[in-house]
Amino acid sequence: MADTSTNDSRLGRFIETPVAGEIVRAFVPPPLPPVPPIDVLSLLDRLSVAERALGRLDGITMLLPRQELFLYMYVRKEAVLSSQIEGTQSTLSDLLRFETEAQAGEPIDDIREVSNYVDAMMFGLERLNELPLSLRLIREMHARLLQSGRGGTKHPGEFRRSQNWIGGSRPGNALFVPPPVTELDASLGALEAFMHEDHSRLPALIKAGLLHVQFETIHPFLDGNGRIGRLLVTLYLCVHGVLRKPLLYLSLYLKTRRADYYRLLQEVREHGSWEAWLEFFLDGVAETANQAFDAATRIVNLFKQDRERITAESERAGSALRIHDLMQQNPYVTSNQLVERTGLSAPTVNAALTDLQRLGIVDEVTGRRRGRVFGYRRYLAILSEGTDPLPAT
Repeated sequence: MADTSTNDSRLGRFIETPVAGEIVRAFVPPPLPPVPPIDVLSLLDRLSVAERALGRLDGITMLLPRQELFLYMYVRKEAVLSSQIEGTQSTLSDLLRFETEAQAGEPIDDIREVSNYVDAMMFGLERLNELPLSLRLIREMHARLLQSGRGGTKHPGEFRRSQNWIGGSRPGNALFVPPPVTELDASLGALEAFMHEDHSRLPALIKAGLLHVQFETIHPFLDGNGRIGRLLVTLYLCVHGVLRKPLLYLSLYLKTRRADYYRLLQEVREHGSWEAWLEFFLDGVAETANQAFDAATRIVNLFKQDRERITAESERAGSALRIHDLMQQNPYVTSNQLVERTGLSAPTVNAALTDLQRLGIVDEVTGRRRGRVFGYRRYLAILSEGTDPLPAT
């Protein structure tokens, strides 16, 4: 690998700036692409493995009987994981049950934040049909992300107009201080220009990895930078045709390797060590794509096996199959929702649910006599892998 420790032109500059009564050194990164150029040759093997894994994932999603269903669930899993990195304690089950039960009153803050993330992500993907990937689109997604809950006071949809910092109890002992407000427009303008340039001839996956770090380093919002920065990777790969469906989300990889992730971000800033970051990033893309491929394959097989079991063993195969079909779309559901959505009578639905419980396909999850909620146990188990909250630090 190229030795980047002495590449002064890769290093940013520091500007002394007053914050909360202290003078701190705020970091301004040089514009992308890095100079000297990225040593792509040292990354070719990893790049090839990552691209193959993405191609395989794209292939299986084309074969899924319901692509949109897998995407629907996968987006929710990513929302939970990305929000957990920021400190929420919600699980995927919490989110799905909240959506199912449409509980009266306001949801707890954690679930609301995850729900907002789903909204921001889907909004961004749809907005790409009308708008290029741009600072404007990023601001619009940010407005959706922080539209309610704890982030509502952090200027949703607006780049910051005050200094922020990362780590530490105050600016003076911060791990990292992003660019001052006076440098923000120039840094963001250069970031947007790099999104659209093609002179560097860098592969899209490498560019996505560079964009993520640069966005995190600029840290343009008062809150929500991490979540938007992770979304940026997937959006960029979709725009450039590396992914046909937005199924690559790195949050589980980053969640389980938080210490390495933060260390490598800092090494880019302090030493210009872009290649070390890109090795980590490309390994994450390959691992994440392979996990998604594995999950999609197991979900397809589970649906097929359960359908065959219901057909062979259920005493009410017709109505049980209709409920099974609906629970593929909503792995948590109430009997009232099933009556409404299947057109079956309440006694028929309840009898079929009893049959599905007997077969071990469905579980009642509340323990209540009224307002009961039923879960598609093994499907939820596959979806939920890796989504237990992080231990408090």
